[in-house]
Amino acid sequence: MRGPHRVTDGRVHRPQSERLRRRKQWYFALMGVCLVLILLAWNLVRLWSTTAAVAMSVVAAVLPPIAVVIANWGEDR
Repeated sequence: MRGPHRVTDGRVHRPQSERLRRRKQWYFALMGVCLVLILLAWNLVRLWSTTAAVAMSVVAAVLPPIAVVIANWGEDR
């Protein structure tokens, strides 16, 4: 005879700690990319193309808000 069966609705969520770890990894990766873009743009790329350096800076300026949104995604669950 088998024991009682557990009935679920089919949606299996990852543990909170795993989701938090993954969001932190994405946050730090995006912020690292932001830092590298700024450093490369104004220490190396500007010597060849100011337009490219400005474009890289614009991309770097957009990354921090995106990183924050990703870091806080799903907090209201």
